[in-house]
Amino acid sequence: MEELQNNPINLVANQSIEWFNSLVPNAYIQGFIIILIAILIAWFIERVINVIAKPLFKRQFNDGSTKLVETFKRPIFLTLLLIINSIMLPTATLPINATELFFSILGTLTTIFWFIFAVNLTRSFLIIAGETRGKYDFIQPHTVPLFDNSAKIILFLASVYFVFLAWGINVSALLASAGIVGLALSLGAQSTLANIFGGMSILADTPYKVGDYINLDTGERGEVTNIGLRSTRILTRDDVEISVPNNVMSNAKIINESGGPYTKFRIRIAVGVAYGSDIDLVEKVLVQCAKDHNEICISPEPRVRFRKFGPSSLDFELLAWCEQPALRGKNEHELNTMIYRAFNENDIKIPFPQQEIHLHHIKDNN
Repeated sequence: MEELQNNPINLVANQSIEWFNSLVPNAYIQGFIIILIAILIAWFIERVINVIAKPLFKRQFNDGSTKLVETFKRPIFLTLLLIINSIMLPTATLPINATELFFSILGTLTTIFWFIFAVNLTRSFLIIAGETRGKYDFIQPHTVPLFDNSAKIILFLASVYFVFLAWGINVSALLASAGIVGLALSLGAQSTLANIFGGMSILADTPYKVGDYINLDTGERGEVTNIGLRSTRILTRDDVEISVPNNVMSNAKIINESGGPYTKFRIRIAVGVAYGSDIDLVEKVLVQCAKDHNEICISPEPRVRFRKFGPSSLDFELLAWCEQPALRGKNEHELNTMIYRAFNENDIKIPFPQQEIHLHHIKDNN
């Protein structure tokens, strides 16, 4: 023990502390000077670390490197500041309460900025992993929101835990109390929990994903713009956004127009022509209209089906494919216009329902 006290480094440190206390007798000024020195040291070390880390982030995350480096600076700086102050600040004769308050605030800020950086880092990693084929098979573009939301929850709970530690709160007692409170809340928030689990099942099972066009069994049709933990948002063709709880979506019958191996969508144009029309000419005109349309797919080829003999018309149906479900309404409108004009040019009549009424005169024998 005496050898440690007589160590030259310890002797110099103790003499320096005594000299500093005699030179600056006020405890709060001592603390201010120490904090200022710690800020300068932390700033210098943080700059050196960022110079080393920036090329690494750029190589791994490409376009997202700038944002990651910016969010990396603050937690690194605050962590260094916390470490340096934990070494230097006890040498000041500050009151214990003031020192504990300073470290609690600094620890909270450090935790918050580390949480922000971890969320950004996780999101960048998941995006890259989802776009990388053959390396991370369990992470796909459509499952990225599931892992992203799960990571946010875990990181948030961990951050709350460290904030409690920073303020000296007994976490074990809180965990015991949280179990009782959690049971009560789960009974009172069954619908919210059902929506959360419904959202996770949607992201895991992927009956639809962001960007798909879906039809609900209630009649709504639109593009999926967001799949959250609580609800799914759909932008209809009227540019109206509707929000449907995930619990409803997970139990509803959904027609995914963007599902399957292709994004192409088949459109059907039903048209009737008058009895006596040249059916070969009708088929030729309908196919030509589809081929002349710039947004109708060449493969699969458009085709015509003679469906039935209607009450007043021969009923045909033009089957064609467009590139995306979003183009259905526009392409149907344009094809209908082209067909009507082509029928007029080729003297093909489109009938309308007609009824003949025959009146019989009954003679009165009286």
